[in-house]
Amino acid sequence: MGLPLAPAADGRLRAALPSTVPLPEGRWDAYACVADDEPLRLAPGATDLRALAARIPSGSRGHVAVRIPYSPTLGIARAGGPPSRQGDLTVRSWLRAPHAEAGDVRVQGAGMTVRGRLFGTGLAPGACAEVRPRHSPGPARRIEVAVDENRFGFSVGYAALGPGVWDLWLRPHGESGPRVRIARLLDDVADKKPVFTYPRARVDTSYGPVEAGPYHTRDNDLSVSVTACPSPQ
Repeated sequence: MGLPLAPAADGRLRAALPSTVPLPEGRWDAYACVADDEPLRLAPGATDLRALAARIPSGSRGHVAVRIPYSPTLGIARAGGPPSRQGDLTVRSWLRAPHAEAGDVRVQGAGMTVRGRLFGTGLAPGACAEVRPRHSPGPARRIEVAVDENRFGFSVGYAALGPGVWDLWLRPHGESGPRVRIARLLDDVADKKPVFTYPRARVDTSYGPVEAGPYHTRDNDLSVSVTACPSPQ
């Protein structure tokens, strides 16, 4: 995607990405292309992202669009590309329609409670949450949801989950409606996984003892990791 460069008041060049221009979900590296020279990778300057953390989108357009500029850490590979150098400017974008924003995540004993807010559609009678195994064809665990206008809440017990990764989804219209991935996007942190960490609990299940706890994926979606405990020697 190309953006025109225009002179700025301080003598620099400026490019603007309007909110009305759709940006597909992904990671976008920023380059400067001047005349016929080779594109140059851009380094970030001073960045004030407080407005991102304070905003609450209306969702009136049926979707939520999020863009966060950041500098990937040395050696972390981006999807579809080589590892980034320290200091390179990248924009992480999300485009979700509708979107289920994870808010308060509390780990208590052998389970967790999730509270969040739905954007782009409403919560109908029969709304529920699903915990779905990512790497196996097994059935999803359906969970009752407490509803307060566009806010939702539910609890997940680890004892019902076998070893593996379980992804959290919201079904705002029940079984007949869309399945919406639960994620945390509406702040100024591009990669939640190393920043938002949660304690893990040891739980006895019908599969044997496991350790379980929530985490954020590389796309900032919310999941639960369940790991079988090693048998005593």
